[in-house]
Amino acid sequence: MKKISLELIVGLFIVFGTASILYLSVAVSGLSIFEADGYHLKAKFENSSGLKKGAVVEIAGVKIGQVESINLDTDTQESLVWIKVQTNVEIQDDAVASIRTAGIIGDKFIKISTGGGDPLEDGDEIIETEPSISIEELISKYMFSNES
Repeated sequence: MKKISLELIVGLFIVFGTASILYLSVAVSGLSIFEADGYHLKAKFENSSGLKKGAVVEIAGVKIGQVESINLDTDTQESLVWIKVQTNVEIQDDAVASIRTAGIIGDKFIKISTGGGDPLEDGDEIIETEPSISIEELISKYMFSNES
């Protein structure tokens, strides 16, 4: 009887441990088991360096979506970024999307500054964008501009 109860406890411990590891892997990766409702918007940036699929999209410091894909627009040679925004959030047609860095060396994310125009719908484009700031370009511009 004691052997069966010990085996049962060990078995339950293994099942619980495996389930915990699976849950943590999904949570850390940022994946969602159940697809959240939302609508898609696109934005074109001159430079989206450092921005990754799954990056956070936020308004006023609150997460309202994530980056779905990043591709090259072959017509304009710009970075075409598709984002998914929560259904309950309205983004206006005069909003500004900018690529920012979380902290000094943190991950890149998209910050949206809202406007006062008409709301965008699924598939619309955010026209006003600000590209990622390249630290290397700023340093080289500073270093080489002081030559006399």
